Amino acid sequence: MTETNPIQTKFFADLKPSQQVWGLQDRTGEEWVVCDSVNFEDTDAMPLWSTEALARIHCCDEWKSYKPAAISVSDLLEFWIEDLNEDNVIIGLNWESEGECAELELAEFTQAVVDIEAL
Repeated sequence: MTETNPIQTKFFADLKPSQQVWGLQDRTGEEWVVCDSVNFEDTDAMPLWSTEALARIHCCDEWKSYKPAAISVSDLLEFWIEDLNEDNVIIGLNWESEGECAELELAEFTQAVVDIEAL
């Protein structure tokens, strides 16, 4: 990772021992939240959180029909990254309702996850 900020640092510090991230999945288990990037025009972002509690905070308003769902690091690398890359999706890290929203290009996010994956 090049420039790190406190949000990014916390995200990967939490990820290392848990080996999972949290996204928002609809109640049917079919759809995940992917939305407009906060920082880049014409770019989709998939917000991911390092804890269930952080993800749960966002299950309101337009995302009230979603629930936090865990994705293991191994599943993320094996099944998700290729699809996200094909769709040109970037990753939002521990998004908050107010304040800075950290986002990483998929290649940088993937490298950081590979670096901390427990084999």
